[in-house]
Formats: sequence, C-alpha cells, structure tokens
Amino acid sequence: MTYVVIVFLWLAILFYLLLGGADFGAGIIELFTAKKNKTQTRRTLYKAIGPIWEANHMWLIIAIVILFVGFPVIYSTMSIYLHIPLALMLLGIVARGTAFAFRHYDAVVDDMQDVYNRIFAYSSLVTPLFLGIIAGSAVSGEIDTTARDFLSAFIFSWLHWFAVAVGFFTVCICGFLAAIYLIGETDNPHEKQRFIKKALILNIAAVVCGGLVFLAAYVQGIPLGHWIFGNITGILVVGLATLSLIALWYLIYLGKTIIIRILAGFQVTMILLAVTFNHFPNIVILKNGGYLSLLEHQGYHKTIDSLGWALLLGSIFILPALFYLIYSFQKKVKI
Repeated sequence: MTYVVIVFLWLAILFYLLLGGADFGAGIIELFTAKKNKTQTRRTLYKAIGPIWEANHMWLIIAIVILFVGFPVIYSTMSIYLHIPLALMLLGIVARGTAFAFRHYDAVVDDMQDVYNRIFAYSSLVTPLFLGIIAGSAVSGEIDTTARDFLSAFIFSWLHWFAVAVGFFTVCICGFLAAIYLIGETDNPHEKQRFIKKALILNIAAVVCGGLVFLAAYVQGIPLGHWIFGNITGILVVGLATLSLIALWYLIYLGKTIIIRILAGFQVTMILLAVTFNHFPNIVILKNGGYLSLLEHQGYHKTIDSLGWALLLGSIFILPALFYLIYSFQKKVKI
C-alpha cells in the first residue's frame, strides 16, 4: 500500500501543477497584458478558471495531508526549515483567492477593483515562484538540520540560486500552460493570436530559465544533469517532451485547440517525471549527504494502509464529481 500512497502523492503534485499552475498562470498573463486588453483578457479568464478556481487547491490539500499523515518526518522537516517560503506561498494563495472573489462578486464597483486586480495579478506571480523555490530547496542539499543559527537553518536552506531559478522556471511553466489553455477559450481571432504570442514568449522564457536551473545546479554541485540524463528513462522522457513541444506548435499553426492542451500537460508530466525518477525514493536531500526517503521515513504500516484505502475510496467519489463540475460549467458556457 506504500506505493499506492506514493503514486497518489506524485499525482496530486502533478495535477496541482497542471490545473492550479495554469490557474496561477492566468493571473501572470493578466499581469503582463497591456492595459487596453486587460478587460477582454479578464473576461476570458473568468470563463476559463471561474468554474474550478477553488477546486484546484484540492490537489495541494491532498499532497499536504498525505505528507502529514503518511510521512510525518518529511512533513515536519519541510515545515520547519522551509516555513518562510511555505508561509509566503500560502499567503499568496489566500490573497489571490480573496481578490478573485471580491473583484468578481463585489456589488460595488469602485476604486477597490483596481486594488483587487493588483493583488490577484501579483499574488499569481509570487505563489508559483515560492512553490518552485520550495521544490528546488527540497532537492538542493541545502537544508541543514544541524544548523545552530537562524540564517543557516531558515534562510540559506531556500534562498540560493538553484531554488530561485527553479522558482522562476515554475512561473514560466504556469504562464505557458495558462496561455495554451486559453487559446481555445476564445473565438476572437485577435484574442487567440495574443494568447499564442504569449505562449511563445513564455515558452522561450521557460527554456531560458531551465538553462539557468542547470547552470545554478552546476555551480552548487547538484547532480541535476545526472538525475535527468543519467538513465534511459530520463533520456526517453526528455525526448518525448521535446517531440511533443514540436508537435504542439505545429498543431497551433493548424488551429487545433483541444489536443494542444493535452500535449502541454504531457510535457509538464514528462518534466516532472524526469526530475523525480532517478533520485526516488529520496524526496528531500539534506546537507552533508543526508536524505529523507518515502520508503525509509514513512509512518506506521497500519497508518499507511488506512491512508491508501482512504485515497482509493475517496477518489471514487471525488474524481467523478470534479469531472462533472468541469463538464457542467463548460456546458453552461456554450449555452
């Protein structure tokens, strides 16, 4: 049952990146949209993310619950040594959700709308930035559980070039996903071309930031290249991601809008698989060669078994309801 729980953890992280990440990306796109186009862009955003913007955080909650219940040592270590970026990420989620609700449902339209818009846009940028920083910090080998001063324990564990580079790469990925998803949400040719242009810019930015991630990893002595290219699986998934990127842009040229979403999601899935496969089951790599393993640092077997069954049975109820939510709102929009 341990591997069932681990698969659910990996899938929860993946779906949060694919759905919640695209949700954040919508705000990033709004942030970098010209003032004259912001109103139309917001209308498209409401149509795309309005129905499920709150449901997207379900995946983050599932991942946190799995770590808290099934892997308490890993959960407590990350919560202690990465509590600053975690708190900033959670504040961004709360601020973003609050601003989205207020600006959309506020009965009074006044100057506060501009405040809500700014909070929504900037928190959409900050949240995935710190999400990436947390992910980069977990595998950077900079978390020092033996540190005796505040800076070494709680600042330098995450404030370094590799984690920051992963943060910006995550921001670009989220923006790219959102742009790809939004291409099919409008019938306006001008709007569609704007989203295609933004997707191209963010694609280029993701490639540049990805290069910075490898550069930072080399400088800090993190074997990222070995993790990804040191095994046949890593080489294969990177090759598949590259081929799917070529196919994606070809299909955009042909005017396809549904299949490109699948290809964009496939690319992100391959990237996540590439960076997690080779150092599995070590989910947190500590300073001086230590690590926290999903196999060695799991909770009691009875707890894992109960958690596994709860996830399996819960998915039977949650997933159909989620798919029906998306289907019903999309159907409503078409009417």
